[in-house]
Order: sequence, then structure tokens, then C-alpha cells
Amino acid sequence: MNRKQKAQKILDVINPNLVAFLQEDWDELVPDFTENLINTAYGDIYSREGVDLKTRQLATLAALTAMGGQTAPQLKVNIKHALKAGANRKEVTEVIYQMSLYGGMPAAINGLRAAKEVFAELDGV
Repeated sequence: MNRKQKAQKILDVINPNLVAFLQEDWDELVPDFTENLINTAYGDIYSREGVDLKTRQLATLAALTAMGGQTAPQLKVNIKHALKAGANRKEVTEVIYQMSLYGGMPAAINGLRAAKEVFAELDGV
């Protein structure tokens, strides 16, 4: 299986529309942006053996949270991805809260706010 196929296998689980979404946002500005991002992130990294997709998504949430509020859009997308990969809301919020130790309380607050917004959206609130 090539990297594009590996990436698509993962996207079929967490976000089948991600390629189209990214292409709409970025490919006019940088024509190969989406292909490079998808193939590298999902075809090369997320598809590696040794760590399951749920764990990889939770690690992604931790990193994005610790990086701070500027990552809110990516954090929201990856919260949805983590849930689709099998994480539950408690796991999501606990991982985000733990990042208060590494990114600080403001980063955790921003991350928890992002989670709250995603949960409300998913609940139709």
C-alpha cells in the first residue's frame, strides 16, 4: 500500500472530507499543499505501526493544546478526529487539562473551550 492509500484509509475513519476541505482552503495559494500535508501526516506518520490511531489523535490534542490558543482551529478538527478514532469526551478533556502542566493554564483553558464548542456542535446545541 502506498502512502496515499495509507492516508486515505485513515481519513475514511476520521474525516473523509478533509482533502476537499483543505484543497478549497489552500490549493489555489499553494497547489501541492493538501497532497503534501495528507501524504506526510497520514500516509507517513499516522499510519505507522506501534501506536493506534486513537492514541495518535490524543497525542495530537496534547501538542496542539500545549502550543496555545493560536491552534484552536486545528484543535477543534482534531478533537473531532479523536472522537472518530475511538476516544471519548472524558479522555479528550483529561488530555487537554493535563497540558496545563506543560503549556500553562491559559493553554488548557483555550483547549477546554475548544472542546466545549466541539461538543456543543456535535450535540446540536
